[in-house]
Amino acid sequence: MFTGIIEEIGRVDEVDSGRNNLLLRIKATLISADMKVGDSININGSCQTVIEVKDNYFAVEAVEETLKRTTLGRLESGDAVNLERALLTSGRLGGHLVSGHVDFVGRIKAVTQRGESQIVEMEFPKNYRSHFVEKGSVAVDGISLTVVEVFKDTFTVSVIPFTMQKTTLGRKKTGDEVNIETDMIGKYIQRFLNLKKEKLEITEEWLKEKGW
Repeated sequence: MFTGIIEEIGRVDEVDSGRNNLLLRIKATLISADMKVGDSININGSCQTVIEVKDNYFAVEAVEETLKRTTLGRLESGDAVNLERALLTSGRLGGHLVSGHVDFVGRIKAVTQRGESQIVEMEFPKNYRSHFVEKGSVAVDGISLTVVEVFKDTFTVSVIPFTMQKTTLGRKKTGDEVNIETDMIGKYIQRFLNLKKEKLEITEEWLKEKGW
């Protein structure tokens, strides 16, 4: 479990492609100091397991499913990535609950300067519209952000200067892809409502068949 508060911007040192997986070695001076094999690490919004730690870098192995659902497979040597270690139960929840399980890859539609901040508009698949609520939470490349507005197939977030400096989002431009994870609590609520609706439809169908 994560919070969406980025601890460090790491840099991809090596990318080694296998048949169905991808080995990533990432330089991270700050967080690798007390990291150990088996730890969970959020890389650009995707939860991965540390398989190697040495000096100022660590390594993870992204499997086929991760490569299909995230942008990790597009990473190249030298790319910057957002990093966050798993949440400690004794720590503060500064952002929101983030699982590190990416829902979909979104595309940045527009970046607009508004004062010192930026308004970033991102596209989402139509079936995810109900997952977005104005003033609700969303994780973009692992960054906890607040939804400003929701439109037919896009949503916007406001990115303050601090976030632009301390994460990779300040380097993004129109057309770039980002990993998006919608609010965990909202997912469970939607699932509950869908099950309730399915049960209601079955009941009505059964009553109709019985002629009631």
